[in-house]
Order: sequence, then C-alpha cells, then structure tokens
Amino acid sequence: MYVGKKVTRVDAHDKAVGRTRYTDDLCDKSAYIAQVLHATIANGRVKSIDTSAAEAIPGVIKVFTCFDLKEKHYFPTAGHPWSTDESHQDVADRLVLTDRVRFYGDDIGAVVAENEVAAAQAIRAIKVEYEEYPFVLDVHEAMKDGAPQLHEAYPNNILKHTTIRKGNYEEAIKEPGLIKVEGWYQTPTVQHCHIENFICFAEMTGDRIKMVTSTQIPHIVRRVVGQALGIEWGKIHIIKPYIGGGFGNKQDVLYEPLCAWLCMQLGGHLVKLDIPREDTFVSNRVRHAIHSHIISWVRPDGTYAARKLEAFSDQGAYASHGHSICAKGAGAFPQLYPCDNVEVDAYTVFTNKPVAGAMRGYGIPQAMWAVECHTEEVAARLGMDPIEFRRKNLMPVGFTDPFSKNELYSDTFNQCIDKGMEVTDYLRKYKAYQNQTGDIRRGIGMAVFWYNTAVWPISLETSACRMVLNQDGSLQVQLGETEIGQGADTAFAQMTADVIGVPLDKVHMVSCQDTDVTPFGTGAYASRQTYTAGFAIRQTGLLLKERILNYAHELTRMPPYNLNIVDGNIVRITDGRVLMTLGDLATEALYSLTHSQHLTAESTAQIKSNAYSFGCTFAEVEVDIPMCKVKLLDLVNVHDAGTIINPALAEAQVHGGMSMGIGFGLSEKLLFDPKSGKALNNNLLDYKLSTFMDHPRLRAFFVENPEPTSAFGTKALGEPPTCSVAPAIRNAVYQATGVFVNDAPVNPHILFRRFMEEGLIEKEGSGHV
Repeated sequence: MYVGKKVTRVDAHDKAVGRTRYTDDLCDKSAYIAQVLHATIANGRVKSIDTSAAEAIPGVIKVFTCFDLKEKHYFPTAGHPWSTDESHQDVADRLVLTDRVRFYGDDIGAVVAENEVAAAQAIRAIKVEYEEYPFVLDVHEAMKDGAPQLHEAYPNNILKHTTIRKGNYEEAIKEPGLIKVEGWYQTPTVQHCHIENFICFAEMTGDRIKMVTSTQIPHIVRRVVGQALGIEWGKIHIIKPYIGGGFGNKQDVLYEPLCAWLCMQLGGHLVKLDIPREDTFVSNRVRHAIHSHIISWVRPDGTYAARKLEAFSDQGAYASHGHSICAKGAGAFPQLYPCDNVEVDAYTVFTNKPVAGAMRGYGIPQAMWAVECHTEEVAARLGMDPIEFRRKNLMPVGFTDPFSKNELYSDTFNQCIDKGMEVTDYLRKYKAYQNQTGDIRRGIGMAVFWYNTAVWPISLETSACRMVLNQDGSLQVQLGETEIGQGADTAFAQMTADVIGVPLDKVHMVSCQDTDVTPFGTGAYASRQTYTAGFAIRQTGLLLKERILNYAHELTRMPPYNLNIVDGNIVRITDGRVLMTLGDLATEALYSLTHSQHLTAESTAQIKSNAYSFGCTFAEVEVDIPMCKVKLLDLVNVHDAGTIINPALAEAQVHGGMSMGIGFGLSEKLLFDPKSGKALNNNLLDYKLSTFMDHPRLRAFFVENPEPTSAFGTKALGEPPTCSVAPAIRNAVYQATGVFVNDAPVNPHILFRRFMEEGLIEKEGSGHV
C-alpha cells in the first residue's frame, strides 16, 4: 500500500535536473511578442490614443487599442465552476481591452512586435488622452452616497451584501452582567508572488485557436476564452504544461482572452504574452484587503452570549471572484466559535484599485486574523488563559453546519492544541514570559483556524478520470485536476496504485492537461484536489480492475471474484498463487488473435459532500521595543487533514503555507498613492516578501482523523497552513508587550504607533526608529 507513505515525487527528477518544460520553454522562437498598454489614471475614460510614433518603431507589427474592439463580449474571469443556472454564474464585467478605465493599470491597448525591445519601446511611445473622474481607494468611502461609482449596476459600489442571522442578538445583549469587547481588524492588500509570472501563447490551425498557458484551470479557460471572443468553445484548444506556482492568481482567466484575440487579429500567427513582474502586482490579482468589526458580549464565566461581525472587503475595480471570498470568511464566524445569537453582515465593495481575486486561503486568512485577534482580546479582558478560553468556546464534537452538512466527527481542536502545546513547551514559556520589563521581550501565542474542503454546495463539484492499461501492464492516468507544484500528481499516483494493486512506478500520470484529450475537471483550487479527485480515481480504478479481472477469467478459467491484482500480478485469492503478471495479461489483451481488447476505464464523479479541516499555529517571538522589531523564534503548525496521502508532501505544503503566513503577518503590503491611485511598491525590491533570514525552523505536525465522507479519508491541506500564522504571531507580540496590534502586517510603523500609545516609547523624537 502506498497511501500514507513518503514516496518520491513523480516529477522530482525532471525538476531537479532542469528537464521540466514550462510554458516559455514550449513557445517557438517565431512568436510575435505582445505587451499590454496600461492606463495611467485611476478612474475615467480614454478619449484618444495616438499610436503613430509606436507604429514607426522598427520591429513593431501592430498596435491595438480599445477602439479596435468592434464586438464587445463581456466575460467573467473568475475560475469558478460554471453552471447552467444563471444565479451560479460569475459577474461578466470584463472586456479584452476597455476605454472605461477603473484603476491605475487597466488594460487599454496592446502592442505586438517581433521582439521584446521593440514592444517595450512602442508601449512607451504611445500617447493617451484621458477624461479623468474622481476616484476612491477606501471601501468605507466608496460605500457613501456621492462617492465615485465604478459600475452603474452596483449602487454605492456594493457588489454584494449578505447577512447571517441566528437567534436574537438585540435581546441577548440585554442579559445582565455581560462584558462588551469590540475591535476593528484590518488586513493588507498582498500579491501571490509565485515564481513563474503569468505567460501564455496562442496560434490558429484552421478556425481553431490553440493556446498554451500557465493556468490552474484549463477547462475553465477554454470556456471563458470562448465567451470573451464570442466563438464556440469547441474551437478553443487549451494546453496546461507544468506551471511555476499559482496560489489562486492563476485561478483567474487573466490574459488568455487578450492573447487569443491578438492572434485572431493577426491571421492566426503565433503570439506570446509574458507579463512582467511589476505588472503582476497591479494587473493580475491581489488578495482582498478586508476591514472587520467584531463585537462580542461575554459572560463572566467565559461563554458568549451574543456576537456581531461586519466585514468590508475591498474588491478593487472588477468582480473577479467577487463576494465569495468575504462570504466564506463570514461563514466561518458563527461556526468556529458557535453562539446562540449571531449577526453577520458581509460587504464586498468596488474601489479604484487592482482587482482582488482568489489567493491561498480564500478569505480565511483575513477572517482568522480578525476572529483570532479578537479572541485574544476577549480572553485578556476576562483575565482568562487564552487557550482555556478557546477550549471553552470552540466548535464541539458533533457540531453540524446546516448549510454544508459538514460535521465535526472528532475532537480535532483539542488534539491539535494539545500537540502544539507539547512541541512548543507552551505552558512553561507562557508562564515565563508574563510581566516582563526591559527593551527586549519574548512572547508566545497561538491561533486556530476553520476551513472547508472543496466548493459543494455553493458550486458544482465534479471530477473525471481516465485510466488506460498499457502493453507492459503499466497504467496511464489522466485527470482534469492540475499539478501546480503542490505534488498532486504524486498523491494521485499513490491512490491509483492502491486501488488497482500495482507498483507505484507502474503508474504514469499525464501531468500536462490538454482540453482536447483530458477528461473534464475544473482544476486546482479550494484545496479540493485529493478530496474530489479521490472519488474519480477510486471509481475509475475499480471499473478498470473489474475489466482486467474479467479478462483474466478468460485466460485463467478462475472466476473474477476469486482473483485479485497484487503488486502487478494476477493472484488467486484462495491460495495466494500468482497466475500471471499484469504485463502478460495486457500484452495478450491487445494482441490476441482470439479476443483483442483495449482495457480502459473512464468515469465522472459528481461530489455532493464537503469536509471540515482544522488546525492551529503556535508562534514564539522576540520584540525589540526601541527598534519596533519582531524576530520570529519558532513557528509550529498542527493540522488535522484527515488521512495523509504522502507525509513528505504534506509537510512541504505546510511549510510553504507557513512561509506565506509569515510575510502576510510581518512585512507584506501593497501601497498606493492617494493622489493618483498608482501602486507605489509593485516590485520585489520595495514589496517586502519574507526571506530565509526572516524564517525560524518551520515545524509541521499532523493529527490524522480520517474523513468519513472522503474516498481516501482526506480533507483540505493546500490552503489551511497559511490561515492562522499571522494572528498567532500577533498574539505572541501581545504576550510579549501587552499591546494589541490589529492592523496587519505587524510592521515597524504600526508597532511604533502602538508602543507610543501604550507608553512603551516615550516620544517620537526619542531617537528610536
């Protein structure tokens, strides 16, 4: 059996020796090079574009502007499963090029040239005349009457407002003796910063467009490109090779429609669009900045009487994934710490800023920042130990969400917390770090998280699998679920090997999806890969195994129910005798003069279940108060992700998520000029990603409670590791200093302000920086 074992990644060798081919490696050198012309105002309209100087530059093939778009097909960009139910379709508010500018960086034109130098020169030579409008960068200002309106269909710039009501909040807060704890919690705009920037290329064969693209969602890209160009979806052929990370940014259809349109305008000639790093910060997607207001009414015994959340999500200029991010975070609020009386109002609001979309955690890192920072404040106000307060109020075993039907089957939270306390020596350190004085202080803190696996029942959840028995007895396996660097293909291979009964090296994963041949699947997102694909793998594997054993019956005369496949051999169950190898059977099946049969299986599994995934983070910090500096000393994540398919891959996933959480909590923030709306630090020098120097030794631990709804006992792990890191660090800073820091990231400027307010730094001119 391979599930549960540390096996080597199926793509490890090729990636280690540099043999793996990514999108740019596959593009022919004859390709024209495209670059995008971005708007230099935050709100307004393009009046005219002078391309004469650009067109005179040697090597320039053609300059296109928003005025060349004769047919306007509005399309959505979010990589959500599409549905024939219009209420489950994303907002179609984008054009491949637009004259109506809604943020500094909007796409208003494109240059196609023979080389990158000519294309870049041409972009700089284009002159644009604008009609400028007032703009708004703050969600609260955007919601006010009279604020600049981005989209006519959404008054006060509110894309959507949802509510959750449970019990009677107003009556509950009248209970005598309640303690009110209230706070505002802000998360920053951040970017994914995957290694490989977005890149794609397109060419035509006949009337079909063939596109190779770095995407997480090839089948969804096919549909969206068809919608954007107004052509039949079957005329679009999408190939997804290996990709260098996505983290949700490539769960949007970013520039594939534009690249395909440029190709069509040039008679089908090969066109490549490679987005520069600076553009990824502005013209791809960012994480939603969410401003949350929480009020808790607590009894002196540490139980909640009533709770209220208001969340305001900064969507940026276009809908993309829209309200689903804020809604998911809002949905976690009444579940993580259940209370009889709850009010939740969640708003997603357009602003004249870069478009926010999916990013690892999908709203839960923002929600956990607010909830877990607030939880620490409630415990402090009551004078209770923060862990004991959590244990008293966290979701209990047997809790069932009426919407998703998810159930907490195991004592997951206590198990994860116990493990985290043990490996960090929490009790001793927490006691030792109380009542510190001096400039250098230490603290230890923690935070928990809530997460859902996959997208049912909000969206369609489906997975298809194809398995082919090769001549040598090996298996060829195809899935619509994509490998994006996380190790999915290795987990899929382990599952397949166990279901069929073959050695792992006999499973050949077809990693690079091709919409002309790959079974339909919606891609990589929502931590759905092992959960949803597991259903299709088990279902298809059992079908193929049945067909193999039926054919073996012809060759061995043994009834199929007395046969099994073990380690690549046809084995008689009654005595364990090996009757023949799977390779011998496969060769005979294909080349037999009496009964030639190509043994394959293909099936689709529609998944109508979901699963909770939980865990926690423990952080230890050292705070230099005069320098307003936080040094991270230790970071531990504990997860219950159900059955772990591959412990080595699982640990690597957790380490990657923890690293992203460190940047989110301590240093990353995309800044904007309030006078122009322009991004000020859209480069890797000024945008402060965490580096190796900012990391302690990252430690990951697992509590395995197999998920009963799952084909292999699995549940979400891809996104959860980043969800509770930032609030754990913040809570450790509080334990060290006694100062609450509610604005993420916990950077020196914010610490300085807080320390000034608390009197830890005497005055701003004291020489401390």
